[in-house]
Amino acid sequence: MQLHGTVSSGLGRAHVFMSQPHYQDQFRTILGTTAWPGTLNVKVEGSNLVDYIALRKKAGIDTLDAEETARKDALNVDVSSIESIRVRGFLRDGVSFGGATAYEATITHQEHNIPCAILIPDLTRHVDVVEVISGPFLRERLEIEDGAEVSLTLSN
Repeated sequence: MQLHGTVSSGLGRAHVFMSQPHYQDQFRTILGTTAWPGTLNVKVEGSNLVDYIALRKKAGIDTLDAEETARKDALNVDVSSIESIRVRGFLRDGVSFGGATAYEATITHQEHNIPCAILIPDLTRHVDVVEVISGPFLRERLEIEDGAEVSLTLSN
């Protein structure tokens, strides 16, 4: 499966979660290295949104905020061959850090291809925004800014 979308700015809060040692230990297993303490947000639309909703559904994430047509079309997308990886949540000092589902992928912009993972937190406000994690700082490594077009190829 491939997803195509546009890089967009997020809320700038992912670093609080991404820098937690409990998550980083799990990201090391997924990525083969620790993850940059932040996510790259990629906005998807049309058939890419439909495919992303199918991944969200596979992860057990409610998609009621998505448009009705996209939700219905996602039922016809076969994601059975795409392996999901569970990221466990934890408690630290009485604060709950939720779990997530990850899908291994490669992000491409022009001639650059970088291993990454799509991360779908159990609790998220995003319906049409894919959160991408990687070892390197993707904006710098891919030389991209908001509005850049990228592709995500999921591993089977």
